[in-house]
Amino acid sequence: MALVALSFQAVAQTGRTVPSVSVKLLDGTTFDTKDFNNGGKPMIINFWATWCAPCVKELNTIADEYPTWVKETGVKLVAVSIDDARNTAKVKPFVDAKGWEYDIILDPNSDFKRAMGVNNPPMTFLVDGSGNIVWSHNSYAPGDEDELYEEVKKLVK
Repeated sequence: MALVALSFQAVAQTGRTVPSVSVKLLDGTTFDTKDFNNGGKPMIINFWATWCAPCVKELNTIADEYPTWVKETGVKLVAVSIDDARNTAKVKPFVDAKGWEYDIILDPNSDFKRAMGVNNPPMTFLVDGSGNIVWSHNSYAPGDEDELYEEVKKLVK
């Protein structure tokens, strides 16, 4: 039996923008993803779930560097929970316990996940200041966050 190595996939994107999908904020407010905005600065959109160990590891690792990233580039990270409707009540306590300072979005029906073409979490998209998806990767291995930040810095030069 041959073993297949799964590797980090980074993909340059061209001409794609964030689709319009109705999602929920942690307070239950409905929000349209077409309204994502960071005042002309880059945004990271990360799809994750409470049950996904690599997702949690990635967001924990980024959390350590995130204040510096924001200060240096103005980037904003939006963490999109794809936990299903039965588990969405667990998301806020989970995030609070982790101390993550990200914007958290709930996608319990996976509508946004499907619209963005996400198969498995974690999956991360980088959006430029004009709303164009310019880069993406899926899975997580230690060090991937460094490549992500290098891509962010390219957008603010």
